[in-house]
Amino acid sequence: MSTSGQGRSRRRAKSRRRAGPALAVAAVAVLAAGGVAIATAGGGHPSAGPSAGTSGTGTSAAGASSGAVPSTAGPGPTQPAAGAVPLGLNAPYEYLGWGAPQSPVDVMAATGATQLTLGFVTSDGGCNPVWDGTRPLDPGGSDATAIAAIRAHGGDVMVSFGGASGDKLGVTCASADALAAAYRKVVDTYRLGAVDFDLENDEVADGTVRQRVVDAIGRLHSAEPGLRMFATFGVGTEGPDANEQDLIRRGAAAKLALTGWVGMPFDFGGHQGGMAQVSTAAIDGLARTLAADYGWPLDQAYRHAGLSSMNGVTDEADETVSPADFTAMLGYARTHHLARFTFWAVNRDRPCGAGLSKGDSCGGIAQQPYAFTRTAVGYRD
Repeated sequence: MSTSGQGRSRRRAKSRRRAGPALAVAAVAVLAAGGVAIATAGGGHPSAGPSAGTSGTGTSAAGASSGAVPSTAGPGPTQPAAGAVPLGLNAPYEYLGWGAPQSPVDVMAATGATQLTLGFVTSDGGCNPVWDGTRPLDPGGSDATAIAAIRAHGGDVMVSFGGASGDKLGVTCASADALAAAYRKVVDTYRLGAVDFDLENDEVADGTVRQRVVDAIGRLHSAEPGLRMFATFGVGTEGPDANEQDLIRRGAAAKLALTGWVGMPFDFGGHQGGMAQVSTAAIDGLARTLAADYGWPLDQAYRHAGLSSMNGVTDEADETVSPADFTAMLGYARTHHLARFTFWAVNRDRPCGAGLSKGDSCGGIAQQPYAFTRTAVGYRD
């Protein structure tokens, strides 16, 4: 366990572990909604529209050279209507390989959500991107089918790279060029308008890997200038710890133009005060760090910061994020015009009941179904 001087544990080591290959093969649940069939790992206990100008309308020559496969994940992102929510602004996480996932189309119908963040794309052990270390970027696979269904019902997706566990592309790819090509393969395959880099554990613990990730994201931005990009990482009670501070410094030095730097304010390893109070204080610290490193006024720094909470009982015994806490965080996000306001995860956004495992498929608190998703959907900046 890696800790900062603020005493927090590394993010989501329990709550976001991907399902192992054996589980993925041995237990497959099929969720059907509007023709959607989603293969998910069952029975495992985890240890854990886009902006105008998006270049996601097909596989470019560069994308083809990186090995992108033809996309059948729907028509791809379209130009947003006037007043539409920018992709990634409020998209909650749903993990289709874990936690008895709900049909994304059902989630949209029940909550009014128009965007979801799907995780996680990791490595196959080399520099090839796959879902949860096992499922290939198959244009006829369950993930592509889910994305197509979301788009057919008027929504869109942002794909998240990394997460807490598994082999990370930032570690297994030997160079920034190779890493950028792996990122772009996913962007081209699913015609994405936004991506999230969930940087945890070994992707932030090593300075060489941090620099490789920063350089690769910069190359991806040069190749896909309309792509919205978010970096998501743990924060302590006072803001980013030493490794995350260094990541931001390297990004600023490289003039990395992310849409948002997003802090995960939970799993602190000890805190004082309510979770709304301590979470917003952590993002205050993130905004101050961005202001110092990028030379921005504080108001501008907040507009490049984001908050990604965890609903219900977190991985720490003294942490529970209630619907009221999350609503208070929504007010904070609105006040500061954050670049992103979201949470982990839709899978957990329901009361616990028969067949639902506390921690992965429910949040462990008394709540209405989708209470947190509805609150996130209410963030429109």
